[in-house]
Amino acid sequence: MNRYFRFDELGTNYNREILGGLTTFLAMAYILFVNPSVLAPTGMDEGAVYVATALAAAIGTIMMGVVARYPIALAPGMGLNAFFTYSVVIGMGIPWETALLGVFVSGIIFIIITLVGIREFIINAIPAELKYAAGAGIGLFIAFIGLQNAEIVVMSEATLVDIGNLGAPNTLLAVAGIFITVIFMSLGFKGGIFYGMVLTALIGVAAGVIATPNAIVGSVPSLAPTFGAAFTPFAEMGLGEIFTIELMIVILTFLFVDFFDTAGTLYAVAHQAGFTKDNKLPRAQRALLADSSATSIGAVLGTSTTTAYIESSAGIAAGARSGFASVVTGILFLIALLFSPLLAVVTESVTAPALIIVGVLMASAIANIDWKRFEIAVPAFFTMIAMPLTYSIATGIALGFIMYPITMVCKGRYKEVHPIMYVLFVVFILYFVYLGE
Repeated sequence: MNRYFRFDELGTNYNREILGGLTTFLAMAYILFVNPSVLAPTGMDEGAVYVATALAAAIGTIMMGVVARYPIALAPGMGLNAFFTYSVVIGMGIPWETALLGVFVSGIIFIIITLVGIREFIINAIPAELKYAAGAGIGLFIAFIGLQNAEIVVMSEATLVDIGNLGAPNTLLAVAGIFITVIFMSLGFKGGIFYGMVLTALIGVAAGVIATPNAIVGSVPSLAPTFGAAFTPFAEMGLGEIFTIELMIVILTFLFVDFFDTAGTLYAVAHQAGFTKDNKLPRAQRALLADSSATSIGAVLGTSTTTAYIESSAGIAAGARSGFASVVTGILFLIALLFSPLLAVVTESVTAPALIIVGVLMASAIANIDWKRFEIAVPAFFTMIAMPLTYSIATGIALGFIMYPITMVCKGRYKEVHPIMYVLFVVFILYFVYLGE
């Protein structure tokens, strides 16, 4: 074990790796409760999604640790789960089973392009500013959903949105949760979001806003409601009915967001740990293969796209340097299967602060965009602003990809636009034409 994970070479030991794995788990354990809450509006069984989330995280993280030997954890991604629910299932009216099929297919495509080795080619085709804008836009979208779930922002006939009744018990609890989480994060707590959810839930129970749970530890919920549901469309519809232009756009969006989110997270975390050499990540193909495989496995289990988590940096800061830390994190996700009764106390008032704070962290990508160049600012702005305002990540990406070639051509910089961007320009134009029919 010591030799396989290269403890001596990396200057680490079991104690540091176990502490690092535990720290990473605490930093991202919130996803166990937030993911079922985000996917619930689709009609998916929350207990089954809880199990699927824990298993997908455990399998993906252990694969990352054993195959790629990196201390990087995986779990169903924030933003991608919101896109799955609000853009695909609710917005487009696609059944959640078919949406899971889209996630599965995107994972398979990711595996293929990883094995073929065209990762760098695709990454270089998309301008960095649009990647940053997509990440920031998803952050704004997630925060908007959190504000809605907390009823801090409510619907208004006059102005579309308005501030809610902050004195309402559930809303007041969510507001308290936001302040608590902000305090934890500001003080540098590695698991600040998770601790914020725990304390908010305890306050809610003590105040009588949330019912006291019957148990803390219980039996593992059945996975049957979601397991293999991704393949049910084949039994009910023909290929032509399943793989519509609409679903192909969905698959493309899943692939796009996961691809760059994973690449960005892997390189950011690896750079922090000192793994990168000459701006390259050793064993990058193995890491990307573990991530893409976890996406397809997660879809079969019954959850949205599984991806690498930036919270892994918390574990690295605590001393993790090898894949053994990821094995520890994965085992902890398996143990977490026994704590499903706590789903009863993790209401929208408890999860809303987590969504808002994650949104804040993702929106920080705005700083990387060159706003002084108008031809860059316009597509970046449309990408970001359209996501929360149209309630669709896909629409934001589509508008940004349409505006980018236009502004660059008008600026006389058409030679700097990769041919793939012109192809995507046409694809997304046809997408909007299709939606308008």
